[in-house]
Amino acid sequence: MTDLHVTPAREADLPAAAAVLADAFRDDPVMAAILPGGRRVERLTTLFVAMLSGAAFETGSVDLARRAGDDEILGVAAWEGPGTASLPWRQLPDYLSALGPIGIVRAAALSSRLARHRPRSPHWYLAQIGVSPAARGLGVGGALLRSRLETLDVTRTAAYLESSTPANRRLYGRLGFEEIAPIHGIRGASPVAMLRPPAPVRHPAPARAV
Repeated sequence: MTDLHVTPAREADLPAAAAVLADAFRDDPVMAAILPGGRRVERLTTLFVAMLSGAAFETGSVDLARRAGDDEILGVAAWEGPGTASLPWRQLPDYLSALGPIGIVRAAALSSRLARHRPRSPHWYLAQIGVSPAARGLGVGGALLRSRLETLDVTRTAAYLESSTPANRRLYGRLGFEEIAPIHGIRGASPVAMLRPPAPVRHPAPARAV
């Protein structure tokens, strides 16, 4: 899609961005493990508002994809900056509303399990990425990823994520991510940890003698 623009979200954009993610993740196996039961999209929207307004918005970037001249959000990528905890407990009331007490326990256990695989060296963490169903197949996800990865290449910073499906892993692989380990112990899901190493330092070619 040639007229696609990727820009950082403003705080006022977060509820609409959360709604896009909720629609994208309604059938995600990892989310199903912590959020079973009814009212899935409504509860996911509340959950994603809490997640986006925490670590990603405050220390990283919530990137939005739109068509030029159109306010409709087609895709969202939430990145947490280096050294950031992925479950900000100051948003606990929103987490409790979305997940309930049992879901909070499941989410904490899931967060702890995922955190064991995160690199110790500085990296940006792709916490969530999702595309509106109407925009799938148009290259929105790839555009979101490339926009942030180009910036990380300039700063020579690593990127890390967990991928739940083989199709997504193929996309990430084309963008330089490498599979480093399967993540076990999540009921109904088999995510894989993936790392994109920092871009190598490029030294200028030596001048040729005249």
